[in-house]
Amino acid sequence: MVQFFKIVDHQTIAIDKPSDGTWVNVLPPLRQEEFSELSEELNIPIDFLKDSLDIDERSRYELSDNVKLIVIKTPTENNSFNESDAFYITIPICIILTNGQIVTVNSFENEAIKKFLNSFQNRHPDKKNMMALKVFEKITMNFQEYLKEINHRRNILEQKLYDSNRNEELLQLMRIQKSLVYFVTALRSNELLMIKMARTDFLGLNEDEKDFLDDLIIETSQALETANTYTNILSSSLDAFASIISNNQNEVLKRLTTLTIFLSIPVLIASIYGMNVPLPFQHSPYAFWIPVMICFFILGLALFNYVRRLKK
Repeated sequence: MVQFFKIVDHQTIAIDKPSDGTWVNVLPPLRQEEFSELSEELNIPIDFLKDSLDIDERSRYELSDNVKLIVIKTPTENNSFNESDAFYITIPICIILTNGQIVTVNSFENEAIKKFLNSFQNRHPDKKNMMALKVFEKITMNFQEYLKEINHRRNILEQKLYDSNRNEELLQLMRIQKSLVYFVTALRSNELLMIKMARTDFLGLNEDEKDFLDDLIIETSQALETANTYTNILSSSLDAFASIISNNQNEVLKRLTTLTIFLSIPVLIASIYGMNVPLPFQHSPYAFWIPVMICFFILGLALFNYVRRLKK
C-alpha cells in the first residue's frame, strides 16, 4: 500500500498522486505492481524500494542517479507464535530522497513511522534532509522506549524467578536476552551509519542539521550503551540463577541421600531378621518388638549425630 501526504495550510492531508514536497509512505501489504509504478513515476531504482523486504538488510546508504537511499534499523514487537523467539526484533526502514519527495518503505508497520506521521504537519517537506534526520530521531526514541520496557519486564521476571524458580520465567528472560542482542546489533549498525554520514556529508547538511545529526549520534551511542548494560546485567543474572538452581539441586540431593541412609538402617536390620536361619530371640514373645526397638535406637543415634553436626 502506498500513501501520499502533503501539508496544506499547516495540516497533513492525503493526496492521490505525488508532487513536489510530498511524503510517500509505502506500507505492507507490499505488491510488485506498486513498486514498479512508483519506480517509474518517481525515477527511483526499483532495488531501492525492495531493499526493505530483506529483514536482515544492514544499515547503509547509497547514491544512484541523484537518488539517495538510506537503510536504517528500527525496533518492533515480534508477532511470532514461537514461544522461544525474541519479544522484539529489528527491521529495516528505507528512506529515499529524490529531487522533490521523501519516500519511506517499511516491510512491517512500526511506531517510528506512525510517530513521524503524527508530527508531519510540523515538518517542512522541502527540507528533506531534516525530515530524514527526524525519522532517525523517532527511531532512536523507539529504541530508548523499548529498552525501558525491556528493563521493567526483566525486573518483574527476575523477582518472580526468585520466588518460584519456574522454567517459564527463565524462558521469558531468554527471550529478552535475544531481544537485546537484536537491539545491540542494530544500534551499533545505526551508530556507524550516522558517523559515516556525518564524516562524508552524504546529505549535504547545513550547520544546524549537522549539529542535529551529532546529537542523534550521541543519543544512539547512549542507547547502545544502555542496551549493552542491560545485556551484561541479564547475563550476570542468568549466571546467578544457574548457580542458585545448582545449589538448590545439590541441597535436595544431599537431603535425599541422608534420608536414604537413615532408611537403610531399619531395612538392614529387618533383612537380617527375615533370614530363614536360627536367630537370637526368635522364640521370645517379644521377637517382633526387639528388632523394632533396635532399629529405633540406632536410627535415633544417627539422627542425633546428624543434627549435632548441622548445628556446628
